[in-house]
This record gives sequence, C-alpha cells and structure tokens, in this order.
Amino acid sequence: MSLLLEGKRAFVSGGTRGIGAAICEVFAREGADVAFNYHSSDDLAEEVKGKIEAHGRKALSFKVSVTDRLGMKRVAREIKENWGAINVLVNNAAVNKPDNFATTTDKSWDWVVDTNVNSLFAVTKPFYKQMIRERTGSILNITSVGAIRSLPTSVHYATSKAAMIGFTKCLSREAANFGISVNAIAAGIFDTDLGHTLPERLLQMHDFWVSKGRVGQPSELAEFAAFVTSDRNSFMNGEIIIVDGGAVT
Repeated sequence: MSLLLEGKRAFVSGGTRGIGAAICEVFAREGADVAFNYHSSDDLAEEVKGKIEAHGRKALSFKVSVTDRLGMKRVAREIKENWGAINVLVNNAAVNKPDNFATTTDKSWDWVVDTNVNSLFAVTKPFYKQMIRERTGSILNITSVGAIRSLPTSVHYATSKAAMIGFTKCLSREAANFGISVNAIAAGIFDTDLGHTLPERLLQMHDFWVSKGRVGQPSELAEFAAFVTSDRNSFMNGEIIIVDGGAVT
C-alpha cells in the first residue's frame, strides 16, 4: 500500500516544537514534502528540517509570525514557486498562559487571542486560495478539549480554541464546494511545552480521569493527523475529533 501522503505538499504552522514538530516528521515519513514556520529557534528549525529530509522529502522553513498576514502571503507564494500549490495545511501554532480570568491582563488576553484566532485568517487564507484553484486540499486545525469541556484551563485559551471549532465547521461547508475538506482534532493533554503550562492540579489529576492513565505523546496525535489529511479519509468533513486518551466526561 502506498504511503498516506505520497506526493503531497504540506504546510504546518508552529513546526519546531511538540505536536507541530511531530507532524512534520510523520508527514515526511508518509511521503509529503513539508514546509513550516517558526517564531524564534533557528536551531530547532534546522533539526526539524533534517528529520524531514532524512525521510527523503523536501523541507522549507520560514521564520515568520503566524499573525503576520503579509509575511504569510509571501510564504505561500514562495512555496508555490518552489514546489507548487500546497494541498495539506495544518493550523497547529498556539500559545497559552496560566491565568485566572479575574487577573488576566489586557496584554495577556490579546496575545493569546491574536496568536490562536487571528492566525487562522493569516495562515489559512493564502493556502486556501491555492487549494480553490487546484480544486483539492485538506485543512486540519489543532484545537483542544478545553474548548469543549469545563476544564481548569485559562479562559482566553479555551475561548480561542472554541473559535477554532466554529472556524472549522463553517469553513468546511464553503470549502466542500471546491473539493477541500476541513476538520479539527481536539487534543487532550500532551507531553509538550504547551501542555506543561496547564495548572499543576490539573496535571496531577489527569492520570486518574484519563483511561489511558498518561499524557499523550506528540507522535501519537501526528499519526492520526496523517490519516485525517490523507486521501484515504475521503468522507469526513467539518468534524471535531477528540484525541485525549479517553477522558471521563
């Protein structure tokens, strides 16, 4: 059987750490050329590029913010000039800050919402337009169970991830007219820098109320993401799939 993403060209936002880095590597193993952006760490970017290329695939990295609309347009244009149109997009980049709502500052709220919500427009639109012209594509948004359940996480983070669910469902109907699917994974707690920003009391309780009895590994979500964005997943659209280790609801 052929690889899940053989011949695909993918872009992953926030590709140097945690789930994003794992997605880059698994997508390359499954046959995709992978481009990604990152915020600050040149060393990590080179490491991820090396892992992509080790699977015999092409890699491109871009040091540009996911909120930089002009920058993301340039990224999409450069990738198309080098490889052709992107046909798999993963909106993964996100930030969180452990805050109580009563003490959340204007700066903290704006930072989380700008990064997690406004990036959806900045990153998705230029690649979506490419997909429309090609009449094919798959968009995967990485949201959170914190957007669905009443968990002791920060209100601004839960709000931003709930916005991603609305974005996924509404865009999926429009995108289907052009042969494009749009789905989301609602991630539970994973062994990532972002996961470690959660309140300590939540992390301590986690192993008790998750049937798997542990946090997830980024590679586990990446394996599922590869299937969701592949042509083998041909009839799913507008879905929010929970991957959280079997949490009690």
